[in-house]
Amino acid sequence: MSRGNQRDRDRERAQARAGNKPKQPRDDGLTPEQRRERDGKALQEKAARKAAAVGNNTGGAKAGNKK
Repeated sequence: MSRGNQRDRDRERAQARAGNKPKQPRDDGLTPEQRRERDGKALQEKAARKAAAVGNNTGGAKAGNKK
């Protein structure tokens, strides 16, 4: 059994829904180095928040021990 033109039709529909927008616009006005610094700082803050949340977990079973 073949799919016929279903794949092509789905591709056209997805393209129409997306509105032919670019995937990631770079309109933030930053140089690549500035962007790296900004993203690195955000990742560090996220890691710090996660570490603080894990530190506040006072007991119970570990999440990976479910059966």
